[in-house]
Amino acid sequence: MKKKLLFFSSKKYEIEFFNEFNKNFGFDISYLDIRLDSSTVILANGYDGVCCFVHDELNSKVLDKLKSYNINIVVLRCAGYNNVDLKRAFENKIHILRVPIYSPHAVAEHTVALILALNRKIHKAYIRVKELNFDITGFLGFDLYKKTAGVIGTGNIGKIVAKILKLGFEMEVLAYDPKPDYNFSNSIGIKYTDLNEIFEKSDIITLHCPLTKDTYHILNEQSFEKMKKGVMIINTSRGGLIDTKSLIKYLKNNKIGYAGLDVYEEEEEYFFEDFSTKGISDDTLARLLTFPNVLITSHQAFFTKEALENIALTSLNNFKSFFNGLPLENEICYKCGQERTSCNKQKLGRCF
Repeated sequence: MKKKLLFFSSKKYEIEFFNEFNKNFGFDISYLDIRLDSSTVILANGYDGVCCFVHDELNSKVLDKLKSYNINIVVLRCAGYNNVDLKRAFENKIHILRVPIYSPHAVAEHTVALILALNRKIHKAYIRVKELNFDITGFLGFDLYKKTAGVIGTGNIGKIVAKILKLGFEMEVLAYDPKPDYNFSNSIGIKYTDLNEIFEKSDIITLHCPLTKDTYHILNEQSFEKMKKGVMIINTSRGGLIDTKSLIKYLKNNKIGYAGLDVYEEEEEYFFEDFSTKGISDDTLARLLTFPNVLITSHQAFFTKEALENIALTSLNNFKSFFNGLPLENEICYKCGQERTSCNKQKLGRCF
C-alpha cells in the first residue's frame, strides 16, 4: 500500500514541485495550508508520516500525539530545526529529518540583494520614479569597495556570502564561526576573528548562523553599543538572532544606519500570509515598517526554482529512505548532538 503523508503549512507554489517529483516516488500526499500545532495535530491521525515547515510547532505535546498515532517520521522541508523538541523526539523514537542544503546560493544572493538595495535605496527609487519623480535627493550611497563586512557564521551560506563580498566587491571580510575553516579563509583572503572585532570594525554585519541557545539575541544592546555609527545589519537566517526591541532603539538614535531583514522574531503569525486588508497587531513589526532605512522581506531568501526543486526531491528521498529501512543521512538527533560517540547513527546510519 502507498504510504500516506500529510504536509502542513503547504503553499500552492511548492505543491506543484512536490506533485511533479512524487510521480517517481508514488506516495499518497495530502496537503494542508494550516500550521501544525497542538490543536491541529489530530489531523495527522491515520497517516504514516508528516512533513513540516519553519513555523510548524513540534513541541513535546505535538510529538507525544504523533507517537500515539504511530507516526515515527517527521520530515522538515527546511534546514533549521529550532522549532523541534529534539529531546522529546528522541525519547519517543520519532526520526526527524531535514533538508540541510537546498540552495545556499539562493540565500546568499538574497543577502547581497538586501545590501545593494539598502545602500543604493533601490526600493525607494523604484517608488519615486513610478510617480514620475526623477529627483535623486536622499539616495546617496557608498562604495562597497574596501569597506569591511562582518560575516557571522561560515556554513555553506556564509561562505558564499563571504566569497561574493571579498572576490566580487573587493571588500575586507571578517568572519566569526565557533568552528573556523582556515583552509577556506586562506584560499580567498578573509580573516577569522572574534565577535568584538566584527562589531567594532564592520560597516556591514550579516548573520548566517543557526538559532540556538548560544546564538539567541547574538545581536543585542551590548553588541549594538560596540558597533560603528551607521552600520548596516543584515539577517537572512533566523529572527531570534536579533533582539528586535534593541534594534529599534539603535535605529531611532541612528547608531544603526540600515537594517535588511528577511526574518523576524515573531514572524510565525504573519510571514507567508496576506494581511493587506486586515492590518497587523504586532506593534514591534509595525514600528520596524515605519523606518525608511529598514527593508523587510517575508522569509523569501530561499525562494528560487532551484531551491524548491531541491527541497521537494530531498524531502521525498528522506521519506523513501525511512520507509525502505535505509540509512538516514539527513537525520537530526538529540543524542547525536550530545553524545555523538555513543550514537547508533555511526554504525547503522540511524539514531535508533
